[in-house]
Amino acid sequence: MTQIPAETPLLDRVVTPADMKGLSDAELRRLANELRTETIAAVSETGGHLGAGLGVVELTVALHAIFETPRDKIIWDVSHQSYPHKILTGRRDRIRTLRQKDGLSGFTKRSESPYDPFGAAHSSTSISAALGFAVARDLGGQVPEGLGDAIAVIGDGAMSAGMAFEAMNNAGHLNKRMIVILNDNEMSIAPPVGALSSYLSRLYAGDPFQSFKEAAKGAVSMLPSPFQEGAKRAKEMLKGIAVGGTLFEELGFSYIGPLDGHDMSQLLPVLRTVKARADGPVLIHIVTQKGKGYAPAERASDRGHATAKFDVVSGKQKKAPSNAPSYTSVFGEELVRLAGEDSRVCAVTAAMPDGTGLQLMAERFPSRTFDVGIAEQHGVTFSAALAAGGMRPFCAMYSTFLQRGYDQVVHDVAIQRLPVRFAIDRAGLVGADGATHAGSFDVAFLANLPGFVVMAAADEAELKHMVATAAAHDEGPIAFRYPRGEGVGVEMPAQGVPLEIGKGRMIREGGRVALLSFGARLKEVMEAAEALEARGISPTIADARFAKPLDRDLILKLARDHEALITIEEGAVGGFGSHVAQLLAEEGVFDSGLKYRSMVLPDTFIDQSSPADMYATAGLNAEDIEAKVLDVLGVERLGKRAGA
Repeated sequence: MTQIPAETPLLDRVVTPADMKGLSDAELRRLANELRTETIAAVSETGGHLGAGLGVVELTVALHAIFETPRDKIIWDVSHQSYPHKILTGRRDRIRTLRQKDGLSGFTKRSESPYDPFGAAHSSTSISAALGFAVARDLGGQVPEGLGDAIAVIGDGAMSAGMAFEAMNNAGHLNKRMIVILNDNEMSIAPPVGALSSYLSRLYAGDPFQSFKEAAKGAVSMLPSPFQEGAKRAKEMLKGIAVGGTLFEELGFSYIGPLDGHDMSQLLPVLRTVKARADGPVLIHIVTQKGKGYAPAERASDRGHATAKFDVVSGKQKKAPSNAPSYTSVFGEELVRLAGEDSRVCAVTAAMPDGTGLQLMAERFPSRTFDVGIAEQHGVTFSAALAAGGMRPFCAMYSTFLQRGYDQVVHDVAIQRLPVRFAIDRAGLVGADGATHAGSFDVAFLANLPGFVVMAAADEAELKHMVATAAAHDEGPIAFRYPRGEGVGVEMPAQGVPLEIGKGRMIREGGRVALLSFGARLKEVMEAAEALEARGISPTIADARFAKPLDRDLILKLARDHEALITIEEGAVGGFGSHVAQLLAEEGVFDSGLKYRSMVLPDTFIDQSSPADMYATAGLNAEDIEAKVLDVLGVERLGKRAGA
């Protein structure tokens, strides 16, 4: 991998933010340049979220230079953008362990550093958290680092979520001193706006809390003559900015901006003035460029949002070759096929069209594809009304993001028995993103809802059938879950065929012990069975397909014909295995001595690592399944199998 040797003399002197206090503004600019170089170099070796961090390098330096962290609390919304922050807060020596086993988290994490006052990974929580810290401070709360200012840094995308505005409304009402920095990286700065931004930054450095509209009245006359000539344009521009500020002012915030978030001569004086003079909630609106300062990221359509390891010079990512289609792409392609056959099929996602595979649908059927922004609650209820209106909506969300819309799933979908099709991506353990993105709970929180159908795909071919099953199901809500990453390489059908609701499939007949798999651990179950064959044990294997409704006949037959039954799933306790146990108990099966075990995710949050490592920690790999069979049958394990 080609690397650019870069000297970072100023950054080398900064171990913690306290080391920045004596630096001049010119030195802080140089420090920002070095920090950008170090961030690019580190992520090229680890992979991760690059673009967001590059967009806030100057802001990160300015905040840590001016405020007194960790006493002052900087809360990074989502915290994709926190890598430069980590480098400046005593973690540079570990930055090349990002998102790896026993390494730094890709997000802020309270247990990792006192400079991470609040953990994140899902969006739109930062303003609520900042307000909590501000109120705790004013009520005399005590923490080891002390309680000073509370600063939330939130992106324009995250501001689309209702929670952000709920927090703004409450903060304006309580009128506590706190700072919200709106990091707007969607708009570009045309020259007139840039000139106006410079003027406003100087104006606010003198007296930042006069009415924005008062300042705007005199702004045209202060502009250079070329801009005065375009007075009409300038007037409209000012009107637009004043309206933007008015929204926040009506919520009780003093509004400052927009500022060029990459111009330290604007950031530093405004932040210093706000620190010195704020007496209530303040919103500072900065405009930045995602991927700033690294040409390959700037050119990329997602501005280098998430990358694999890459070559610094070319920006070319080093991805392992794919051996099988991804589950996400299989879902997207089958949905497009169904949408071509049925004009009622439509799709809803919450700010993740690419991540959920809906980009294909958006290209082919844009009028039937809806990205509602970071608004899962709205997305679920919107889908419910689409269903009530005679459409066949697929609500595609990651498992952990669907959690945010759970009340709507219950109240607006399940109670009304509306046929919303939930496509649940990122089921199970997901690797480098760790516990915040692990889809552990959806089976448990959906399968307990009356009238819900809950499926899990064992492989990519099964997923194709489940998409078709969901499209054809009009009797109530239906969900199907599938993991991140590639399929297992099975032969793919030309198109999905609807499955019989509540019916599993027998994979192979055996004796003594039955292994009942739900979801994508079936491959590991098959490997465990091969190892057990060498010991003279030939387990029966079945794929449940459905957690609700259960295949009663299949389960009771497995229980009747075997001395032991083991369920295996990629979900928390309370899910598929618990429903099977309830059935067996009610049918009196345990009265006759069946040995029953349920293999689920452990009752803990598992830190980031490779998926294989995480499943080893969870005890759900082939070796663990083999060991469970031997244990329940009372067979002595003389030694680990070869290659384990």
